Amino acid sequence: MSIHTDTLLLIFVAATGVAVLLQAVVLLAIYLAMRKTTAMLQEQLDELRASVMPVVTGTQRLLTSVGPHIESVVEDMAEMAKSLRAQNASFQSSATEILARIERQAGRVDAMFTTVLDTVDRASSVVVDTINTPLRQLSGIAAFAKAALGAFRSVPSVPRPTHSAADKDMFV
Repeated sequence: MSIHTDTLLLIFVAATGVAVLLQAVVLLAIYLAMRKTTAMLQEQLDELRASVMPVVTGTQRLLTSVGPHIESVVEDMAEMAKSLRAQNASFQSSATEILARIERQAGRVDAMFTTVLDTVDRASSVVVDTINTPLRQLSGIAAFAKAALGAFRSVPSVPRPTHSAADKDMFV
């Protein structure tokens, strides 16, 4: 049995050796594939760096050179906004003052026109009364004269009315 055990032992050692050798070949293949992949990734990373780094450098230079100008522009805009607010407040106060003056003047003009129109109304009433009173008196005298002449000319047999409807406003 010792031969049989030795043979079996030799078969197992040979199988183990073949398995280890096979494992070494697989590990070598994995190593070579990883090395090839690493080299390809390194190459792509270098290409990416070569294409991205100028953009990053240019952007950095741009921000470095433009940064102070942007800050200056922002400060100028803040000052402009302050100035505009102050001018707006000044304009509003001026506009309020002007509107108050206009309202006062409009009140004065209204009072003057009211006084003028009241005076014209009173004057026209006085003129109308001054002219109408003598005209009524003259009209009454003319009606009297007409009636008197009519009475002297007419025959006493026909009674005539003493005054007409048109003479109603002409009574003195």
